[in-house]
Amino acid sequence: MNEKLRELNVEFLFDAILKLQTMEECYNFFEDLCTVPELKAMSQRIHVAKMLSEKKVYSDIVASTGASTATISRVKRSLDYGCDGYKVVFDRLDADKEQ
Repeated sequence: MNEKLRELNVEFLFDAILKLQTMEECYNFFEDLCTVPELKAMSQRIHVAKMLSEKKVYSDIVASTGASTATISRVKRSLDYGCDGYKVVFDRLDADKEQ
């Protein structure tokens, strides 16, 4: 993890997120924590990442998500050179689907 992010406030946030147990709890927590645009931006980025991981082309991603090409490029950079956070989540979601 980027050492600039590693601090007590961030760890407290992550600990709090890990305590959520239901979809309803997630909705309630994130509605309290984030503005609507912040939550929509995060959900858009993970949708873009999923589509990129499925080898979708930029034009299809723009049409499906409304994301800018700059956002898509930034997410692509995270997929290519990041910490594999998206991959871990997608692998686990796929494993859940298989069960």
